[in-house]
Amino acid sequence: MSWFTSTFTSSIGKKLVMSLAGLFLIIFLLVHLGINLMVLLENNMYFNKTAHFMGTNILIKIFEIVLFGGFIIHMIYALFLQIQNWLARPVRYKIENLTNQTSFFSKYMIHTSVVILVFLVIHLVDFYIKAKFIGDVSDVVYNGKEYHDLAALVEAKFLLGGAVIFYLIALLFLGFHLNHGFQSAFQTLGIDHKKYTPVIKFLGVIYSILVPLGYACIPLIIYFAK
Repeated sequence: MSWFTSTFTSSIGKKLVMSLAGLFLIIFLLVHLGINLMVLLENNMYFNKTAHFMGTNILIKIFEIVLFGGFIIHMIYALFLQIQNWLARPVRYKIENLTNQTSFFSKYMIHTSVVILVFLVIHLVDFYIKAKFIGDVSDVVYNGKEYHDLAALVEAKFLLGGAVIFYLIALLFLGFHLNHGFQSAFQTLGIDHKKYTPVIKFLGVIYSILVPLGYACIPLIIYFAK
């Protein structure tokens, strides 16, 4: 069996690929947050122009394919690994081992993954699908050029109390998922040292709090201030 084949079939190989895809998505979340926060500016021009650039630039279109591939690979490999774990221990212990070091976040990673997947599908339908394929977006003119008014689409969505609550709950689950996923990805890549691991864990906690909080500010500010 070649190294390439074993990477995609062995348990360790699956964890490695899933971790790399996860780190890629972690970086994407930061970039996506920076763009989304522009919708809170007084002038929606910056957000709409940036969204137009992201939707028309050929390099960004290629990146979209890579991004969706990263999501799919991360989810598929996570599912495979979880099924392997279930098959390895088909009968749960009646009494949990008191010395078990499995963290709360690690134990429920597959559950938070399902919630995040549902949220992602709804999020894509709400914004990406409507803007790209349905055309359910009004236009706005800046300097004589038309742009899709995606800021208005976002604001209309987050003026609905139910949508705001749903997004906040989903972001809470995202924070739980990131808390374990951040440090687990580095550990899988072999970065596990008594000097560096505590720093990585600390950065993971900070990231898993600040990033979902940053996203949560968007629906909250729109709902209460717009």
